[in-house]
This record gives sequence, structure tokens and C-alpha cells, in this order.
Amino acid sequence: MPSELKRLHHSGQSHFITFTCYWRRPHMESAGACEMFVAALERARVRYRFRVYGFVVMPEHVHLLISEPERETVANAIQSLKISSSLRTAAERECDGRRSPLWQKRYYDRNIRDYDEFVEKLRYFHRNPVKRGLVERAEDWKWSSFRHYAQREDCGVEIESRWTADKRKTADA
Repeated sequence: MPSELKRLHHSGQSHFITFTCYWRRPHMESAGACEMFVAALERARVRYRFRVYGFVVMPEHVHLLISEPERETVANAIQSLKISSSLRTAAERECDGRRSPLWQKRYYDRNIRDYDEFVEKLRYFHRNPVKRGLVERAEDWKWSSFRHYAQREDCGVEIESRWTADKRKTADA
């Protein structure tokens, strides 16, 4: 996003976030890098108190669907997530004895205005691994929240959905 553009944040809106590996290199193609990113996302979710509605980690980019953080701003939460995941995957990015950055400096942030757009973004990025030919079925891609929605499986990040809300209500009763 050009530096002269301002980010618009409206309380209560969800955010569709995309950020890309430096020079679109496939730094996230190893299971180790993906595991570290998912762990960093969960730590950021807890630290900044935002809800994760969905995510997918692709070899050279990440998509997130999150709420506005209760602590700090989306920008601060994303910066922290990118730094944390960069530090933990630095050794995997060494090339010719030099480390390259993990992420491009900027990221894309779109405010989600309604339920239809929310569902469209979630479907879009859950289908991304299939569209790219990485797997035949979305549930086969381990680095995504799709299995949470389709099979109610743990994906390493607490996903805010109808099922997690129901579990909280049952636990509080």
C-alpha cells in the first residue's frame, strides 16, 4: 500500500489481510516454516486479543481474516506477527551465507463490510491451495483453517466460529 494512503479502521469490522514473502520467494514451503508461522499467529492472537476467523499459509504469501485487535492496532499486530515469524524462520532463509528478509514490508488490508464478503474471502483463500495445484482437496492442505470449518479439527490457531462460540457457552454454563 503506498505510504500516502491511510488505512481505514471501523470498530467491529473484520479485516482481510494478505502479506507476501520477500520477492515472492517460497519461504513458507517447508513444514517447519509453516509450523512456526502458525505458532506465531496464535501467540499474536493471544497477545493482541484479536479473533482469527480463518487463515491460509501458502508457499509465498499468507491470507488472514481477523477482527480488530482489542490491544493496539491491526498494523501493530501484523508487524509483531511478521517480526516474530521472521526471527523464528531466519535459519531456513539463508542463501549463500546471507539471510534474506522473510516478508515484504507492506501488507494488504481490506475492511470486510458484510457477511457475504466475509464468506467470499474465507472461501477464496481456503480454495487457494487447490487452485494452485498444491493439493486436490482443500482439507488436504494442513496450513489452513479449512479443516476447522469442514471437520472441526484443530489447526494450531484458535478459530472464531459457530463451533468455538458454542463450546465457550457450554463451558461457561
